[in-house]
Amino acid sequence: MIAATPDREVDRDAAQSIVVTPAIEARGLTKHYGEVEAVRGISFEVHPREIFGLIGPDGAGKTSTFQILAGVMEATSGVANIFGRVARDMRSQTGYLTQTFSLYPDLTVAENIRYSGDLRRIDPQAILDRGQQYLHMFDMHRFTDRLAGKLSGGMRQKLSLICALVPQPHVLLLDEPTTGVDPVSRREFWDVLAHLASEGLTILVATPYLDEAERCHRIAFMHQGDILQIGTSTEICASLDAKRIELRTPDLRKTERLLSANAGPGNDILDVQRFGDRLDLLVCDPDKEQLHVAEQLSHAGVSIDEMRVDLPTLENTFVAKLRALGQSAETVDFPARHDHSALRGQIAIGATNLIKQFGDFTAVKNVSLQIRNGEVYGLLGANGAGKTTTIRMLCGLLDPTGGAMELAGAQGNLRTEAVRQRIGYMSQKFSLYDDLTIRENLDFFAGVYGVPGAEREEKICWVLSFSGLDGKQDQITGSLPGGWKQRVAFGAAIMHEPDILFLDEPTSGVDPLARRAFWTMINRLADGGAAILVTTHYLEEAEQCNRLGMMVAGELVAEGTPSGIKARQSGHLIQFVVDQPQRAVDLLKSSTDSWRVSLFGKRLHLITEDTPEIAIQQTTKRLEESGLHVINAREDRFSLEDVFISIVEKARLEGKVAIET
Repeated sequence: MIAATPDREVDRDAAQSIVVTPAIEARGLTKHYGEVEAVRGISFEVHPREIFGLIGPDGAGKTSTFQILAGVMEATSGVANIFGRVARDMRSQTGYLTQTFSLYPDLTVAENIRYSGDLRRIDPQAILDRGQQYLHMFDMHRFTDRLAGKLSGGMRQKLSLICALVPQPHVLLLDEPTTGVDPVSRREFWDVLAHLASEGLTILVATPYLDEAERCHRIAFMHQGDILQIGTSTEICASLDAKRIELRTPDLRKTERLLSANAGPGNDILDVQRFGDRLDLLVCDPDKEQLHVAEQLSHAGVSIDEMRVDLPTLENTFVAKLRALGQSAETVDFPARHDHSALRGQIAIGATNLIKQFGDFTAVKNVSLQIRNGEVYGLLGANGAGKTTTIRMLCGLLDPTGGAMELAGAQGNLRTEAVRQRIGYMSQKFSLYDDLTIRENLDFFAGVYGVPGAEREEKICWVLSFSGLDGKQDQITGSLPGGWKQRVAFGAAIMHEPDILFLDEPTSGVDPLARRAFWTMINRLADGGAAILVTTHYLEEAEQCNRLGMMVAGELVAEGTPSGIKARQSGHLIQFVVDQPQRAVDLLKSSTDSWRVSLFGKRLHLITEDTPEIAIQQTTKRLEESGLHVINAREDRFSLEDVFISIVEKARLEGKVAIET
């Protein structure tokens, strides 16, 4: 259970103004950097106790808007108010979590909290009391003496939020707060945000993960410094006036190529997106298009396993709207000079009963898997599950304690020059040198990977084009936003055309349109015969893998296609819409496992082992008896995140506990 937060110290003027004044107000807001118009006269209001989301591609102006509202910098023109007062004058009432971690790595958890409170001149005893309250809320009270630099990504973000909350702000600004955070921690993070909002905190959040944006009460869609649309996620998706067809067929590659030829704005098929075991088609007339697609594929000799119609996701809608504005997720053709197609179907990466021990601690326990050329395999797990240790062993960077491995046909010694030249590796923590220019980084990695001189310039030009950085090769790499840096790092990892590719969270912090370009390229490499192992914390993205393996506490506990893993999930997911959603969540969590209940904006999700009819009847009765009104209830489909969290939590009940690192 999430404990109640300490009482908020609201001054009398602020308390009186909450009723009639927006918590956050932007009116005609602009910000210019020389000739660059980052923010172009935007206007929006955020109500008290609301979670309001800003979504948009990289460069949309979100961070500039946050910095103005946080009082960090002045607007060029327009109004930026917090509870009716100029944002700069309300800095003591505003908490701000930036994209970059605002922690001191050489200070402990407790010291970071104390320093943050001291900066805001909070009473030392209040800092201690509030710090303990929030540490327990985030299950971090066991780590007060750990250095911040030794925390996992999820724990660092939790600590950053605690530091922002200790001064008891009335408004909280969160700029991509869960980038690099695992799915379990993300779910906990958002459950806490919902609880804080119900208690009176107003939250403005930017996120590249649009399944997260669906947890906001309202969303503003931002593009090139303008706000194009404001509404709930349901309203924004409905405004597209389209439906989504899930198409399953044995030949995804051929089907995607066939249907994409005449897809796009103004066509019958607005968008085609490829996943690991299906295609998603965005269409205006689903009945007509199902018949048309069936006819096209029949003529092409392609069979259909399943076609079903569903509502578009927020990410479908986001990408479709950007494409209608002339933005594109298409990628420039990679200048491939080496053919790996003959390798398709061979075992590229293999492990049998793989074990890794560090002293008395077993980080990886009897993991067995096989990844073939032509396949995209996703390795998923919460922080401490053993993913990174497993990858480091599989690519020959770390010796196993026990078990057998196979890499690129080699067994035993995996560190030969011949094996290394066939591998590409994009690390989560280190990929590029920040103090070198983009060009210098690419020259360095081309040399390390042995890219032939005759191919080098062509490959470097492709990386710059893929990254959207044509003409900016002399820019210092460390000055790039995270999304652009990830694109350069990905390009650097594939310049030598490896037939085995390890990608450790390659799209962390990347916006949905750029993420689409990443996966277009990943699929092309796999279609060409490469074997690709991917880790990701964004489980909607994980559906793009052909097969998945889920790790808990060093063990591989589930494996299969995305659809297959979801189909094996027991129980049912019921969606409720109630008049007091947070009260309903707290009530249900008091009598069931907390992971079974989660809040998405005004929608409540309940995972139950009962039949849908019984679950709806009994839950509705309980809520109504407690004075809560159920507006509607229905069974919904499990998302991969729902399944993953269910698998992790059930494994924990069996005594398998991941160790935070």
